[in-house]
Amino acid sequence: MEIKPLHKFPRDTLEQLLSGISFFKAVKQQDSWQYELLLQSSRIISYIPGDIVLKRGDADDWLYFLLKGRLAVYVDDMGRGELVNYVTPGEVFGDLARLVGQPRTATVIADEASRQSMVFAMDCSIFDDLSSNRPITLQTKLIYYRNTVHNLRWKLEVYRAQHLQHELANRHRQVRLYAGTKDTREELASLHEQAKALALLLLEWNTEFGAPMDSPSTGAASRSPLNE
Repeated sequence: MEIKPLHKFPRDTLEQLLSGISFFKAVKQQDSWQYELLLQSSRIISYIPGDIVLKRGDADDWLYFLLKGRLAVYVDDMGRGELVNYVTPGEVFGDLARLVGQPRTATVIADEASRQSMVFAMDCSIFDDLSSNRPITLQTKLIYYRNTVHNLRWKLEVYRAQHLQHELANRHRQVRLYAGTKDTREELASLHEQAKALALLLLEWNTEFGAPMDSPSTGAASRSPLNE
């Protein structure tokens, strides 16, 4: 494992690496200063095959995006048990455990089939204080939580499409959307509550079908056609 601060990368290389992450693209388009602040709270980590990226039972404030390579997801502590999923480039992982305030329930390991895996890690504790505009503004927090809620609802819709008769199939649609004034502190509070409620529902689905909560896709590898 090699941790690299972002200033070690040529700017053109860094921009290319981040071009596939919609959250960073949206922040950059809205406020270049906020974009730079986020980069200061981030790092890139390179892994060789067999390196542990996340360990079951750990807890931290980091959110992860796979930039290159492939990661294998296991339910045990050391990655010697059942393989339940793969993380592929462009996917975000490690988000559910933090949203629900629980330790990680998966071990993620750099896959033996990839010569090198590269992960972008961002410290998400900067989004925790919903009442403050410093250093992260209301607009940037709104982008973050809108993106989070969108991704969670999409994953839950995928589960619903696969299991229309399941008792959980429509539960996420009962989590109320925000109907008030946009770009306000009230919208941010609503998005935050939606994210937590949806994360708990996704955890229920993952538990039902054997996938750990830190797995980025829906369903275990042996059951879900969505795994890449």
